[in-house]
Amino acid sequence: MERPRPRLPPRRLHRLSTPAPAPVASPCVGRCRIDEAGLCEGCARTLDEIARWGGVTPAERERIIRALPSRSS
Repeated sequence: MERPRPRLPPRRLHRLSTPAPAPVASPCVGRCRIDEAGLCEGCARTLDEIARWGGVTPAERERIIRALPSRSS
């Protein structure tokens, strides 16, 4: 005789079914060269922002993305 599978409480099921927010994509365009101002010529990020990108929160990534248009020439 097979044992019935335990049921998770509805609250737990809801958390499992809620999709995770989409990650913020890197602004890298593959033209990576740092100019005299310390910004990447392709995406306008600083070396520090590029290096930290994989470890920063989505909110920090969005903040960086919003700052890029004012840096581009």
